[in-house]
Amino acid sequence: MTESAPVVTLDGPSGVGKGTTASLLAERLGWHLLDSGALYRVLALASEEADVAVDDEARLEAMAAELDVQFKGREGLQRVILDGRDVSDQIRTEECGGRASRVASLAGARRGLLALQRRFAQAPGLVADGRDMGTTIFPQAPVKIFLTASPAERARRRHKQLKEKGIDANLSELESAIAERDQRDAERNASPLKPADDAVLIDTTEISIGEVFDRVMKLVEERIGARP
Repeated sequence: MTESAPVVTLDGPSGVGKGTTASLLAERLGWHLLDSGALYRVLALASEEADVAVDDEARLEAMAAELDVQFKGREGLQRVILDGRDVSDQIRTEECGGRASRVASLAGARRGLLALQRRFAQAPGLVADGRDMGTTIFPQAPVKIFLTASPAERARRRHKQLKEKGIDANLSELESAIAERDQRDAERNASPLKPADDAVLIDTTEISIGEVFDRVMKLVEERIGARP
């Protein structure tokens, strides 16, 4: 396939900073933003609200193809709009994340979202954040980034986020849940979580979001020539 606009992909597991980095990059460049992980969370939420079983592959595929989703962001903060309503907070719960991971393991659900995701590649460009953006959705993207961080650091970041929202959480349980999800995502048959062969790997364990952004921005300037 050939994208209709330049695409930068940022892949990696949860808690590595790819969502914030992608939002900042899209805002700085004035490009469109795709948070594919949010799409799976939206599908998980929509299917739960419609009382569709998490293993009903045929219905999930049909629902995925019909989702009306928009991403709106400013200063690195992203809002997710489903059918005109803001579902940003609803889709960020641990329960929704777990359901989304199970939904994402189904080939039918992934097929249903494939065309939807590729439609986001419009001029002047797209920043795509997910787990298989560089390997499956936009394999011809000129800039592919894979972000990593240790499970312990990712759990610490998630624990901090939850505390800031007034939500109690157990740090060791969060780390276990992250490890389990990593294994499930890496071992699934449909588009497993892994870096594209030509992706640039960045370990964010001990660096700030600002440093991550600067490294990614430099790659975009070098490979695409795109500047703010």
